[in-house]
Amino acid sequence: MTNEELKTKIAELLPQASFDESGQWLTINVAPAEWKPLAVKLKQDTSLYFDFLFCVTCIDWKTHLTMVYHLDSTKFRHNIVIKSIIDVANPAIETVSDIWQTANFHEREVYEMFGVNFINHPDLRLLILPDGWEGKNPMLKDFEDPVNMIKL
Repeated sequence: MTNEELKTKIAELLPQASFDESGQWLTINVAPAEWKPLAVKLKQDTSLYFDFLFCVTCIDWKTHLTMVYHLDSTKFRHNIVIKSIIDVANPAIETVSDIWQTANFHEREVYEMFGVNFINHPDLRLLILPDGWEGKNPMLKDFEDPVNMIKL
């Protein structure tokens, strides 16, 4: 499917979505509450079949956080990017680890590094950092490390 065909199909699934076509892949901007229902449709729709979530990350813009998801259809070989702006004061979004198993570790990493709460995640705990780092979120721009004197 071309980006234009993907845009038309996804607009049918979620009319309130907005699109950014400035990159190689079509980017869909959705509200956090719209993400989980859209994710289900993206995987189950036989004409889209986004069966592989290969990247989940977060961007700290100081005023808000942006969740970024990269999806691939291994059957049709098309890709999309989903972005959702979440509140920096209460960063939370529904987990998609029950839809794509790869999200399990990606979401744990984002939880650890940025403090995003993935609602209904089955095992939300530290992945990389040692015990004692809970809630420190070293990838946030306001993180300060007094031991190593890191300040962004």
